[in-house]
Parts: sequence; structure tokens; C-alpha cells
Amino acid sequence: MFLGIKKRAEKELHDFSRQIDYDYQLSRLSPLLLNNIREFILRDGKRVRPILFVIGYLGFKNKPAPGLYRSAISLELLHDFMLVHDDIIDKSSMRRGKPAMHSMLNKYITGNKNIKFNGEDLAIVIGDVMYAMALDAFLAVKENPIRKELSFKKLISAALYTGSGEFIELLLGAKPIELTTKNDIYKVYDYKTANYTFASPLTMGAILAGANNLEINKLFKYGMSLGRAFQIRDDIIGTLGKEKEIGKSNLTDLKEAKKTILIWYAYNHSDKPGKALINKVFSGKKTKNAELKSIKELIVNSGSLNYAKNEIKRLLKNSKEIIKLSNMQESYIQSLIDFSENILTV
Repeated sequence: MFLGIKKRAEKELHDFSRQIDYDYQLSRLSPLLLNNIREFILRDGKRVRPILFVIGYLGFKNKPAPGLYRSAISLELLHDFMLVHDDIIDKSSMRRGKPAMHSMLNKYITGNKNIKFNGEDLAIVIGDVMYAMALDAFLAVKENPIRKELSFKKLISAALYTGSGEFIELLLGAKPIELTTKNDIYKVYDYKTANYTFASPLTMGAILAGANNLEINKLFKYGMSLGRAFQIRDDIIGTLGKEKEIGKSNLTDLKEAKKTILIWYAYNHSDKPGKALINKVFSGKKTKNAELKSIKELIVNSGSLNYAKNEIKRLLKNSKEIIKLSNMQESYIQSLIDFSENILTV
């Protein structure tokens, strides 16, 4: 089921990429703008958000409404907009195994000494354009106007809360690690990942289909629980996974001093030398790769990795219990259960 939905979403994304010049006349405005957007949105991805949007809809409807898949890819375009800006904030040069948007643009303007802007500035603007495209794409679906408006508002709130999550994560970076709590970290996970990757897409689809508030709340809780688990898994892979698998250095998150559940637990269950090492990384002082690799060992030796894996299991179990209570069509409930298990394999 998920594979079939993903294929249709991929086709819709390719159709959209061919149509954007016709719709917006971007080649007249700037071929560079058009070509960079096309290249970026067609990069390989899991397409989790449009898939869950369609599942949320079809779980309560027998067939897709006209324009449903065009509306579904609005979530992928929103995601791409977030990635462009995230890479600038994180100072990441790679995305999905290829140069980040600002890296491509910096290369394009290399050698031009008369400009007062850089690739980051151009990428911010491209991200804004992609956000506008995302909102426009959603409007394609032909459904009940009231439900469509409510679902659209959910898309906007997803963007709002994701931006808020980025904001509080940046501020959390200034908070001493010894004062950082588990709830601080989960708050970032909830806003930056769980809400906009899982809970919002599912509930947007269900709202559009006419599901009642009780069902929508179940899907929201399922998505939030699954989203926390997914982010923990992502932290494990980003810190301990193979570089080929994550498309960038597995030292990136440590270099950026991101406060994750792995770091929080490791700090609170380490001896003085271990705490001192983590404090050095989060102090902003320059650290050697050897020290970052020592933190990876600390994560394993402190029991942090096992703790994180147990958290994933707990959250996965909770998400399954919630979705089993849903009145969605049984086949879609089972698909969500299978999906949960597949994406949380570490």
C-alpha cells in the first residue's frame, strides 16, 4: 500500500516540477531559480509526509478526491523549504548526499567580486519561493470547502510550529548541558519532527476526509508518539550510523553540538572526565575529531544507546495501542502499524 502511494506521490512531484514554469513563469524570472528548485525537490526522499496525508484521507474515504496527490506533495515542498533553511542555520554543506542549496549557489557566484550577497542569501529566498509553492499546491484538491479550509489551516500551523521548534532548539543550544532536561529535548522533537512529519500530515488527510474530532485526536496522538521515536532513531543514525547511509559526516551532529536524548543521557550517566569532554564540545571551543569520536564511545559505554533504543520501543508500543483504537478502515490501520515498525528499525 505505502509503496503504491509513494509511486503516485513521486509521479505527482515530477509532474509538478514540469508544470511550475508554466504556472509561475520562473524561466522568465530566473532560469537559475527554476533549475535549482527543480533539482532540489526531485532528490530522492522517503516522502513520508505525503504518504501519511493520503493514508489519513483514504482511511476514511473509498477513493482519492481529484487533486488529492497534488495537495499531498504540498507537504513535501514544505519539507524542502525547511531543509533549505535548516542547512543554512546548521551550516551544513550537504543534503541527501548532494550539495546543499546554498552550497550550489555559492559555487555559481564564485569569482564575482562585485556582489554583496552570498549563496546563503539566495537560498533563503529560494526557500521562501518553495514555501509559497507548497501553499499553492495544497489548494489543488477538490473537496468539501469547509474541510479543505480546516486542513489548510493545519498545514499552516505545521509550518508555524516547525519554525517555533527550530527557534527553541537554537535557544536550547545556549542552555548549559547540565541544566538541560529530557523535557527540553522532547519539546524540540515534538515541534520540529513529530508534529509536522507525522501528526499533522495524518490529521490533515483525516480532516479533509471528514473524520470526527475523536478520530483526529487519535491520529494526532499516534503521530506524536511515533514522531518522538523516529527522531530518537534519527539521532542514533546521525551519530552512530555509516556516513554513506546518512549522506553526510556522522560527526556533523556532534560538531553542531546538538542536544539530543543520547547526549542528555550520556552526560547524566558519565563520570567527571566524561562530563568534562561533553562540556568541552558544548562550550563552543574547537574540538578535534578524536574527541568527537570519544563522545560516540561514551554514548555506548554510558548506556545511552540502550536507553534510547528502549525509548523507541516504548513509544512504538504506545503508538500501536493508540492506532488500534481508530475507526479507520482496518487495512489502513494495519498499514500504519507496519509502517511504524519499518521506519523505526535501527
